[in-house]
Amino acid sequence: MTDYGHDLIFGVALPPSAGDHERVLAIAELADGLGLDLVGFQDHPYQPGFLDAWTLLSYIAARTQRVRLFPDVANIPLRPPAVLARSAAALDILSGGRVELGLGAGYFIDPMVAMGAPRRSMPELVDALDEAIAVIRALLTAGPPVRFHGKYYSLDGARPGPVTPHRIAIWLGAYKPRMLRLTGRAADGWIPSLGYASPEELGPMNAAIDAASVDAGREPSAIRRGFNVSGSFGAAARGFLQGPSKLWAEQLAELALRDGISAFVLGTGPDGEGDLRRWAGEVVPSVREAVAKARSGVSEDVAQPVGGGSRVAAAHAVRETERLAGEDDGRLAVGRAGQQTLIAIHEHLRQELARLREVIEEVREGRSTAADARSYLNNMTMRQNYWTLGAFCAAYCRVVSVHHAIEDQQLFVDLKAADQSLGPILERLRHEHEGIAEVLAEIDSALVAMVDDEQRLDDTEKAVEHLSDTLLVHLKYEEEQLLEPIGRLAIRI
Repeated sequence: MTDYGHDLIFGVALPPSAGDHERVLAIAELADGLGLDLVGFQDHPYQPGFLDAWTLLSYIAARTQRVRLFPDVANIPLRPPAVLARSAAALDILSGGRVELGLGAGYFIDPMVAMGAPRRSMPELVDALDEAIAVIRALLTAGPPVRFHGKYYSLDGARPGPVTPHRIAIWLGAYKPRMLRLTGRAADGWIPSLGYASPEELGPMNAAIDAASVDAGREPSAIRRGFNVSGSFGAAARGFLQGPSKLWAEQLAELALRDGISAFVLGTGPDGEGDLRRWAGEVVPSVREAVAKARSGVSEDVAQPVGGGSRVAAAHAVRETERLAGEDDGRLAVGRAGQQTLIAIHEHLRQELARLREVIEEVREGRSTAADARSYLNNMTMRQNYWTLGAFCAAYCRVVSVHHAIEDQQLFVDLKAADQSLGPILERLRHEHEGIAEVLAEIDSALVAMVDDEQRLDDTEKAVEHLSDTLLVHLKYEEEQLLEPIGRLAIRI
């Protein structure tokens, strides 16, 4: 699991609809009254049906007492960064230190150009955002007059200020590799949105941010991870954030513990009072409770396997990939994608292992049965799909189908053909893989025995602990040995 240890914060993001402005204001004030932490507004100045986001934030700051306010995210091509820095500082002073800055490179190019923005390619927009961050940081930091001469923005003796009550954080809405690297190198936070990033994609994206932060000499935990989410409440569970409040809480707590998400912002419309009340009254406290319990009760081996080992290994591997790939961006992209896939798979397996231990504990406490535990075991990814367990280890195992064995053998062939020196490493991983399969069989046998005699729980717990010790060491070794060659050799997954 990748829990960066940040305190959890929750908020709401509202469309700045001009036609529903009274309801928008009422929902924002309700969020403040319900004790939420954040209110955000998307920033699309080219939309004639939207209120200007910065004007709206300023107006709401005067009508609220405690909630923090931020553009989610500000359109940099249409907001000169030096002026934006002054505006943010002014509003932070007037609101008593309640402003954060969400920034975006700009995505809808034609509407921006129609409003007077220069036409730029997507890479140029990212480069311009990089410079904009430097300008904003310089003007928000007390010091001598600033001189900055970039390709897109410049300062020629501008004086920083005014001094703000608190350090205004910069969060980026980022999805693609260059933006993720910019986030790791220069931002205080990351705020992607559901619909552009799925829960399954958060792990690989986090890995890219972590690698860039380490490469820049920063701790990955220095960057808060947020997520703009949306869904619908209902009696039946139908998918991610589609069902009762309990389902929402379970799924968001998993993202906090597995992917380090610590800021959850609910997207809702002007008529979303009911959803906002359920969010604040039912979901938020349940997520806080579940995460606090997991942080205090999960053993160190399970809670933090990625906090040191794989994040450091990933960062080292990415640096080596970039050094050896040189100017071949296509090769670099393939290698990085392979590295991120391996890390995401391993994160999923660690989460499954933690859940298996929880299921066994539920049996001990009488909240579940041996049959339920065995059903969970048989549905685990590592049991159903040997490719995910071994990632790049090629071995035929009696617990997998011929189809998956062929996948393994193809990946093995790719790696070994590209670098013969990997042979001994892959052979060790193959033997470890077979050993893990045997431990899974041991757990299954123990669970079968428990169906008839639940007094044999101790045997099952020992088998699960054996799996934990074996699997965590195996995953760590695999990351240490294979991340770098996967990137260097541009192994496509």
